[in-house]
Amino acid sequence: MAKRSIQVSSQALKHVRQAFARKGWTQEDLAVEVGLRTRQPVGRFLAGKPVERRIFIELCFQLDLNWEEIANPIKGEGAEQIENVRNNGWEIDTLVEQVRSLYRDKIQEQCGTLRLLDIARRVGVDNIYIDVNILEEITSQRWLEISDLVQGFNPDADEFDRFGLSRVRQARVLGLEAVESYPKLMVLGKPGSGKTTFLKYVAIQCNKGEFQGYRIPIFIRLKNFAEDASDEGSFSLVNYISQELGSCGVSEAIVETLLLQGKALILLDGLDEVQHPNSEEVLKQIRRFSQKYYKNQLIISCRIAAQFPRLPGFTEVEIADLNPEQIESFSKKWFVEVGRSSPPEGLATANRFLEKLKRPENKQIRELAVTPILLNLTCLVFAMKGEFPSKRSNLYEQGLDILLVKRDEAKGIKRNEVYRNLSLPHKIKLLTQVAAITFEQGYYFFEQNKIQQLIADYLRTLPDSQSDPETLRLDSEAVLKSIESQYGLLVERARQIYSFSHLTFQEYLTARQFVASSNPQALEHLVNHVGEKRWREVFLLATGMLRNADHLLQLMKQKIDAIAASDDKVQELLRCINKKTLSVEYIQQPAAIRAFYFSLACAFDHSLASTLSIGPVSFSFPTVPFFPLPLYLCLAQAIDGDVGMDDDFAYALDFFLNRDASGLNNTDALDRAINRVLDCAIDFALALDSDRARELRRSLQQLKAELPNPDKGLQRFKTWWQAQGQTWTELLSAAIVEHNNASYDWQFSNQQKHLLRQYYDANKLLVDCLNSDCEVTPAVRSHIEDTLLLPIAAIEKLNSL
Repeated sequence: MAKRSIQVSSQALKHVRQAFARKGWTQEDLAVEVGLRTRQPVGRFLAGKPVERRIFIELCFQLDLNWEEIANPIKGEGAEQIENVRNNGWEIDTLVEQVRSLYRDKIQEQCGTLRLLDIARRVGVDNIYIDVNILEEITSQRWLEISDLVQGFNPDADEFDRFGLSRVRQARVLGLEAVESYPKLMVLGKPGSGKTTFLKYVAIQCNKGEFQGYRIPIFIRLKNFAEDASDEGSFSLVNYISQELGSCGVSEAIVETLLLQGKALILLDGLDEVQHPNSEEVLKQIRRFSQKYYKNQLIISCRIAAQFPRLPGFTEVEIADLNPEQIESFSKKWFVEVGRSSPPEGLATANRFLEKLKRPENKQIRELAVTPILLNLTCLVFAMKGEFPSKRSNLYEQGLDILLVKRDEAKGIKRNEVYRNLSLPHKIKLLTQVAAITFEQGYYFFEQNKIQQLIADYLRTLPDSQSDPETLRLDSEAVLKSIESQYGLLVERARQIYSFSHLTFQEYLTARQFVASSNPQALEHLVNHVGEKRWREVFLLATGMLRNADHLLQLMKQKIDAIAASDDKVQELLRCINKKTLSVEYIQQPAAIRAFYFSLACAFDHSLASTLSIGPVSFSFPTVPFFPLPLYLCLAQAIDGDVGMDDDFAYALDFFLNRDASGLNNTDALDRAINRVLDCAIDFALALDSDRARELRRSLQQLKAELPNPDKGLQRFKTWWQAQGQTWTELLSAAIVEHNNASYDWQFSNQQKHLLRQYYDANKLLVDCLNSDCEVTPAVRSHIEDTLLLPIAAIEKLNSL
């Protein structure tokens, strides 16, 4: 498109020169202010000679002149249309509609689709977009102490909420509502949080007339603007916008009119992607544009923690992590749109994905899926096999690769290096070292000076490193901000308080540090934490990463046995349990039976026994309040496949546990269910100890005789149960315990109870590691399983054979 020129009218030339003199600038100074490489256009302007139209307007702006008043009259269609608009204000709406129609196809082509990582084809923005939630208070700018962030945060608790690390306790508003509220908006977010998608969605909604349809959406990727302007040797955001619209037949005069009238919705994407040599000029252009064309709506996206000066007049907001409802919405759209399935098939796959994602064993994966970029990865991995990977470390490694490398590669971004000696491998090594040190010290949140010290310690180990403390301090701060803004792996949770963006990554990098360590004692050091619940995921990841996990698993087993060996009463319990197990007839899985009796003695749940038992368990027994009968029935089914659990049986069991007869409405079903539960308990007692079975049978039959006959009326039974049900259930429990050699009433001290819980959890961890698809030889696996929950004397005897 030919560039039009304007010149100062002869009548205004004296006035222009006086304005220039008042500024006290040289021609070179004015050229710099306008963004010109040379002063020649300034000289032509002051001499009354023609200069490019957009330069003419910029020069007038800098000299506080009204360009329309001092320019020679503009001839042509554009000028006539401007004059018509000036004289008839209502025609501006007609002009907007004309430009929208000319520009509609281009904005649709620019913003209608997007490319998801590792997906071969582009997908429609409307088909994948989910409503964005905005935080109006930037999390990193909150004045909080670490004690405020860790309130109610207990990683050793069973109910430990891993999402507490990233939970933001403040109100959220919808993204479009924020755009409506703030005419100049800076949208900040972590890498992959959906900033570009949000801006594209806003552009498409405007293009369709469903959001601010009275404006013209203009989407500009700032990286492209900076590169194009640098190549041309002249930065001008106005000129760039004019060229954008000019490619669709819109004249510069019309563009100028629309901008002055505030009829544009300007979407500037990726401020953080602009390279350092151009960033200052881009910021200057945005500032000038927003001040001159202040009536327009401006939205800028930028990674959080990117170090740019604040733009005057802009309100900063932050994109929040996805909540469960957004995760569900995105997943359903993903499996329909990306999975290339019919809508019913895609939704069915999405529902399977969501059901598995909600399972307790997948809470670490669920924690990752709170940003669109990592949720996309999670969906992609699931779509390949219909399952999550058995080795979660592979998924986490892919997640790190996306944040560290793939995302920038896909967008063609080459980041400025803030520290010349810190290559990507060094950054990964630095992160693993920081993760391992902070995790071992029990720090999930750490002050900025603490993490900067860890970074400085690492920088000292690099070739040609600085030794000056102040230089190291500045370098470590620059590295910290770089890792935060470029990769999003470290996040400022409040002012000068940091954590890893996901606890999962801190655990993964910690495990990686132990596995990759050149120190032969590293694994011995790791197993010192086998009794600590918060280290559970680190052990699972480490065993999965090792080429052969034999040595680590054997070290874990030795450490776990040492826990039990530290107390004589615990050893006595294990001897009694082993003796009881050896008396069981038809024994197929001794470790499972030992785990079962251990659970009875300690009033623990039956999860370890279920994990070790043969055959599936079709009914999930509640564990609180503790009731021994479910443990009997669970193991009975595992040992004897003929002991089935039909609906009546399960229903009656729930009835006994909850003591609630309100739902009973069938006397025959009730009678069958009660007989089924009691007969199963008797049969199982026979299998375990035939000598004592007669006494147990007698006790159970006596209890059964105390029940009202359901044939005489269901209401009569319900009334009796509400009055006597709790007492009857307690007598049933006591009868079973009385006739069981492995009674759980051992009267342990609080310290011994803690030791038993630690020992039980550590054994459960060991079994889970064995079953985690790690590389372990059959001999080591067999030996560990054979010696689980045995007293030290029995283990030593087996080892000597």
